[in-house]
Amino acid sequence: MVSLIVGGAASGKSAYAENLSLGLDGRRVYVATMKPWDEECRTRIARHRARRAGHGFVTLECYHDLVTLEVPRDANVLLDCLGNLLSNEMYDHDTNATNVRLLTADVVIEGVRHLAATCQNLTVVTNEVCLGGTNYEGDTLPYLQALGRTNRTLATEADFVCEVVAGLPNVLKGARPCAC
Repeated sequence: MVSLIVGGAASGKSAYAENLSLGLDGRRVYVATMKPWDEECRTRIARHRARRAGHGFVTLECYHDLVTLEVPRDANVLLDCLGNLLSNEMYDHDTNATNVRLLTADVVIEGVRHLAATCQNLTVVTNEVCLGGTNYEGDTLPYLQALGRTNRTLATEADFVCEVVAGLPNVLKGARPCAC
């Protein structure tokens, strides 16, 4: 089963996804995509780790090339978050974002498909984008377009899609994968 959890910044989407994962039987694998670039990132990573502590998650850090990640077949994988992964793929390489944005979305989508095919359950956390307007400078618009395309594709393919707003789940598609 594939679950897609969508929400804005600090909406509670990660905590909701973690609770979903805790309601599933089997091994828990957390795929972390945020690079510890600065103190803000390190603080956020520490907060997420503390929330998962004692819940049996094995953490795998994967900043690029999700399609190469190996996970146990019986695992319930929580991928957090697509926005970070896409950003890493788009901007950690020596490429022109305008020319590569569609290819980058494809790389991320294929990586998610790979995980879904190799684990028991996959829960994917992603950011809601393009609600804040349309006037963006530099590489922001290509990034938002690529993440929007990734989200749309994965929402179509997912069994369960839920938007989290202010910590409250709004089920958009399917039934919850557990009674959590």
